[in-house]
Amino acid sequence: MATRQRTNYGFGTRLNLPYPEAVTRTKAALKDQGFGVLTEIDVKKTLKEKLDVDFRPYVILGACNPPLAYRALSAETDIGLLLPCNVIVYEVDGGSVVEVMDPEAALGIVGNPAVEPIAREAKGRLEKVIEALEAS
Repeated sequence: MATRQRTNYGFGTRLNLPYPEAVTRTKAALKDQGFGVLTEIDVKKTLKEKLDVDFRPYVILGACNPPLAYRALSAETDIGLLLPCNVIVYEVDGGSVVEVMDPEAALGIVGNPAVEPIAREAKGRLEKVIEALEAS
């Protein structure tokens, strides 16, 4: 059973899936919604290498939907500072958590009305990613 999670800047779910499977399924669900993963940061590995500390398995995925990114960049050139959409997956006792940045919250700081429908569409697609993960 999945449990929804929400913050002021993101939303997601807790899944009863092992971490590696949650990462694989998240990437597949993103792809199904037109997002590619441009960056993948292995936080556990990075913290071990840079600080010699142990941390839970945790990945930050930089997800991009090229048509939406193009529309956003065309409406607001400097919006690249807020792209791509970050998606995190991390291990918790008995499962994994998947959360996505809320594009409406992040892009809402721009104050450009032309960006609002793009953020809304991105959020809708990312909500479908979470729904697909919960259904699997």
